[in-house]
Amino acid sequence: MFDEERALDSALRTFWEKGYEATSTQDLCEATGLGRSSIYNTFKSKHDLFERALARYLDTMAAAHLAVLEEPGRSAADKLRALFALVVDGETEGRRDGHGPGCLGVNTTVELAARDPRAARLLERDTTRRLAALSAVCEQGRRDGSITSRREAAALARFVNAVIGGMRVASRGGADRAALEAIAATALDALTD
Repeated sequence: MFDEERALDSALRTFWEKGYEATSTQDLCEATGLGRSSIYNTFKSKHDLFERALARYLDTMAAAHLAVLEEPGRSAADKLRALFALVVDGETEGRRDGHGPGCLGVNTTVELAARDPRAARLLERDTTRRLAALSAVCEQGRRDGSITSRREAAALARFVNAVIGGMRVASRGGADRAALEAIAATALDALTD
C-alpha cells in the first residue's frame, strides 16, 4: 500500500542531501520507490514535491525548536543553551564522511530563495516564526536577568538565528562537535556580557 507521507519523507531526505537542482527525478524515484508517472501523479511536479518536503522540514524543525524555547520553568539563557545543544546534537548525529547534514532551510536559502518566490515565501514564514520565538525568549531573558546584553530583543533574535544558520553551514563544511560547541558558547557569552 502506498504511503504518501513516507514517500514525502524519503524525498525530503534526498533534497536535503543533494539540494533541489542536483536532485534528479531518477533520484526521487529511487528514494521513494515510485515510478516517474507515480511521482508526477501524486506530487504534480518536482517543484511541488520539493515545496511540500521543504514545508514539512521547516515545520518539523520549528516544532522541535519551539518546544525548547517555550519550555516553562527555565531561564531564557538556559532555553538558548538547550537550543544550541539541540542543533549541535543534530549536526553531530547526522554526520556522513565527516560532514554534518546542515539545514535544508539554510541550503534552500542559499540555492533558491533569490530566484524562487514560492520557496522564498516558505522560508520567510519560517524565519518570521523563529524570530518571534527567539525575540520572546530574549525579552524573557531581560526580565529574568539571564540575558544582559543591552541590544534590543529583535536584534538578539536575529543574531541567534544567524549563529544557528552559521553553525549548520560550518557543520556541513566539516566542523566537529567541539567547534560547534565553541560557537554556541561564544554566542551565549555575547548574550550575557
